[in-house]
Amino acid sequence: MEQYIIKGGTPLKGEVEIGGAKNAALGILAAAIMTDDTVIIENLPDVADVNIMIEAMSQIGVHIEKIDRHTIKICGADIGDVNIEYEYIKKIRASYYFLGALLGKYKKAEVPLPGGCNIGSRPIDLHLKGFKTLGAKVVIKSGVVCASASNLVGQHIFLDTVSVGATINIMMAASMAEGRTVIENCAKEPHVVDVANFLNSMGANIKGAGTDVIRIVGVPKLHGTEYSIIPDQIEAGTYMFAAACTHGDVTVRNVIPKHLEATVSKLLEIGCRVEQFDTAVRVIGPEGSLSAANVKTLPYPGYPTDMQPQIGVALSMAEGTSIVTESIFENRFKYLDELARMGGSAKVEGNAAIITGVKHLTGARMSAPDLRAGAALVIAGLAADGITIIDDIVYIKRGYEDFDAKLRSLGAKIECVCTEREARKFMLKVG
Repeated sequence: MEQYIIKGGTPLKGEVEIGGAKNAALGILAAAIMTDDTVIIENLPDVADVNIMIEAMSQIGVHIEKIDRHTIKICGADIGDVNIEYEYIKKIRASYYFLGALLGKYKKAEVPLPGGCNIGSRPIDLHLKGFKTLGAKVVIKSGVVCASASNLVGQHIFLDTVSVGATINIMMAASMAEGRTVIENCAKEPHVVDVANFLNSMGANIKGAGTDVIRIVGVPKLHGTEYSIIPDQIEAGTYMFAAACTHGDVTVRNVIPKHLEATVSKLLEIGCRVEQFDTAVRVIGPEGSLSAANVKTLPYPGYPTDMQPQIGVALSMAEGTSIVTESIFENRFKYLDELARMGGSAKVEGNAAIITGVKHLTGARMSAPDLRAGAALVIAGLAADGITIIDDIVYIKRGYEDFDAKLRSLGAKIECVCTEREARKFMLKVG
């Protein structure tokens, strides 16, 4: 089983290139099958979730050609089955995007209920409500969502709560429905905008993405396109907090600084220096201790839930007491139990964690409970005294491309090992 083994205490320094946004890529890959023409997608991240999505697409007859590591050519003209039976698709949350894409194009879809990280309840009732409002009949049989319609007709849809997945899914289905659809109380996240821009590049008529009201005029057919995915704001934010926690100096390149405003605001609050450029952000950690701060996760443009574990690790080493309030997912504090093995001090009360900073974390053996928590524990290991071993890194590989290699390029002492012998070899190398 693969593990990360880390020797902490080295300030990270240098530059790191950010890849394409995983969350945008998953929606865009699903949307790409909505045309019979060829689609070329660039800046695709080479991560497990994306590769599972691509394999699932090939299972239903989508022709896929990998041009290079980050560029793919897709043609959905020969889809022979709208039933996604691929076993691994149940492991990723974004499997539900096939519902909107296939329902829009073929007016029918059968997709297993989604899996993904266990970070709390993530029902798809809003997705199904949207499909039903557009005229689809939806039933769940043996863990599979079956949706069908003789035709989809544009309607006025109000989302009871802000949901990224429901916004994207309904947007895809409505883009090939008859007439006009208005979706209110939409998610505004950058990857919602990216999926809308991608659909528009294929001939869809979507306006208002990035605001809380999206207006769509359905079209009968979509055409081929070439499209480059936006940079990953969560990957960027992870390296920015790694710089903060190790008191380093890191420049993240190939980013859209506008997407990082909430993250930058908190980095400044805890005592970092931040310099922003057109497509890069530089983070310089403080010489002394980080400062305590309070943070609450909110839908975009608020502080992202996917960046909550990273700031939680930073605050565990800050001077004073901080309160982290998680308003999106109720099961996102599991990393704090792992952090306690390193000497971290935190108490969870309901949807809030009260974190009391300690002077030093000490290396320990831990398990990654989910994708973002796993990345946060790597940051903790980089900042801690001594050796840290992290198990279950399969979660981390779901969303970070070449994570250990990129960290090594910044001076981190980290290796991905599979055997006890490799671990001993690393120990000898780092002294």
